[in-house]
Amino acid sequence: MSRRLFLILGFGIGLAVGLYYAWLISPVEYVETAPYSLRADFRGDYLALIASAYASGGDLLRARTRLALFPDLDTATELAALAQQRLAAGLADTEASALSQLASALSQGPIRTPVPTVSVSPTPSNTPRPSPTRRPTAIPGAAFLLTSREQICDPLLSEPLIQVVVLNAAQGSVPGQEVIVVWDTGQDHFFTGLKPELGLGYGDFAMTEGVTYTLQLADSLQPVTHLAAHECEGQGDEPYLGSWLIQFEQSP
Repeated sequence: MSRRLFLILGFGIGLAVGLYYAWLISPVEYVETAPYSLRADFRGDYLALIASAYASGGDLLRARTRLALFPDLDTATELAALAQQRLAAGLADTEASALSQLASALSQGPIRTPVPTVSVSPTPSNTPRPSPTRRPTAIPGAAFLLTSREQICDPLLSEPLIQVVVLNAAQGSVPGQEVIVVWDTGQDHFFTGLKPELGLGYGDFAMTEGVTYTLQLADSLQPVTHLAAHECEGQGDEPYLGSWLIQFEQSP
């Protein structure tokens, strides 16, 4: 054999031995890798754990600290999208609800840490002190009642929707409320707060033409029946399918 052939043969054998050792005998192991470098599905699991911890303890500052491990994260938007993806994949509803609640809380704006001040003797004053602003929540145990159902004709909507708005007794939007939709051949559900740009108490469901739906809030015993896409008059006598706007309010 020529010298050149020996070199090519030796290179091929060395490459094969090196790949065998690197892939099978001593493969690379990633230890303590940064969360932002995780694979997409593992990243989603990590974010779901952060949301579940927040839903359990309500510590938004700690949740923000943990989310800071993902410098490229568009927090409220990505968490809301992840909640919808998990619902579509048939995963645990509790995860989607937790993600929805955290996305809604983050959309309220940054938390400000109070600056310590030196204590001084107070001066009597009749000026009332402002009360701290609280995030709107539902009253535990209080029932939600149907307050309005209205047909909507909006040509800007690309498809007919059942739009739901959930308010507490103080007219504040309530996120994370499960809404159940039933029709003759199936059933589905969604949560309020997954589209914070439309309101924390807002959620919607796309209707199919010719199908009649029944809707019920999970925390309400009052079903809303006979919901179907209706015909609206458009410009140039071209009709389009309209939507429904349903509102629930918690009793005082």
